[in-house]
Amino acid sequence: MGPDSDSVDREYMESITRSLSLGVNVIDCAANYRNMRSELLIGQVLPMAIKQGIINRNEVVVCSKAGYLAFDYREDIDPYTYIDETYIKTELFKREEFVGGCHCLSPAYLKNQLELSRRNMGLETIDIYFIHNPETQLSAVPRSTVLSRIKGAIAAMEECCAEGKIAMYGIATWNGFRVNASNKQHLPLEEILSYAKDIGGENHRFKVVQAPYNSFLHQAATEPSQPVRGRRMPLLHAAHHLGLSVITSATINQGNLSKNLNPDVRNKSPELGEQRTDAQAAIQFARTTPGIVTNLLGMRKVMHVEENCAVIRYPAHPRS
Repeated sequence: MGPDSDSVDREYMESITRSLSLGVNVIDCAANYRNMRSELLIGQVLPMAIKQGIINRNEVVVCSKAGYLAFDYREDIDPYTYIDETYIKTELFKREEFVGGCHCLSPAYLKNQLELSRRNMGLETIDIYFIHNPETQLSAVPRSTVLSRIKGAIAAMEECCAEGKIAMYGIATWNGFRVNASNKQHLPLEEILSYAKDIGGENHRFKVVQAPYNSFLHQAATEPSQPVRGRRMPLLHAAHHLGLSVITSATINQGNLSKNLNPDVRNKSPELGEQRTDAQAAIQFARTTPGIVTNLLGMRKVMHVEENCAVIRYPAHPRS
C-alpha cells in the first residue's frame, strides 16, 4: 500500500525484485491498493524477474482480492461520475449493492475486478483470488443478506476457476473469522464453506482464508470464535479441521511491532541470535505458529526486505 506516486512505484519495484531474489515466493495485492498502481507494478516486475532468471512463474504464488471499489489512477474523473459510468450504467452492480460507498459483492462486479487484475498483472491465471473483507457489509446490511451475497460471490469464483482464470479462491478478512460470534462482524467459516460444497461439490476450489495474526492480534490462535461440528475453536484450529489453509496478514502489525516489542515475544526466538531486531522476532513469532501456511507483511523499502528476509535461513517449525 502507500501513496499513489512514481517514487513509491520505484521503491516497490526494487523491493519486490530483491524479495524474490532472497526467496520470497508469495505476492499479495488487491486492485484497490494504490488505485491499481500496485497491481500494474507487479505486471512490470514479475516478467522482468522471470526474464532475468530470478524466478520461474511456477515458483511464485500471486494473490489478489476484490470487494473494495477500485479506482483507476489514470482516469481524470470525479469519483461519483466514475462509479456511475463504470459500474452502475454498465449494470455491474445496483446502487443498493454498493455498501458504505466502498464495497460490493455483486458477482458481475467481482468478475469484472478479476478481469482488471488479470489485465493489470499480465496473468492468464491468478493463483489465489480472495473475496475481500465481506464483513464490511455487516455494519449496514442484514446478516442474512450478506451471507446470501457471499454465497453468490462463491458461485462466481467457482465459475472463474472452471474457466482457468484463478487456480483457487478464498476469503480475506480483518475481523470476520477471528472475532467472537457475539461480534457484529463475525463470519461463520463452517457455514460459508458449506456454500462452496453445495455449489462446487467436493472438488470445490475454496481452499484458503486470510486473517491478521501477530503477537498483539493473536485471536486467530486463541479466540474460540468458530463453531465446527458443534465445538467452538480458534480460526487456526477450525481451518485445520475443515481442510482449509490459512495465510495471515499484519505480521508486524503494520510496522507497530518493529520497535518496542514485548520482551516475552522477543525471547521466543533465541535461534535468531542476540542481534535479532524486533521486526525479525515478530516475524518469527508468526511463522512458527502452527497452522499457518505463510505470513504477509508489507515491505516497500529494500532495507526492510534485507532485514525481514534474514529470518528465511532459520527454521519455521512450530513452537512446542
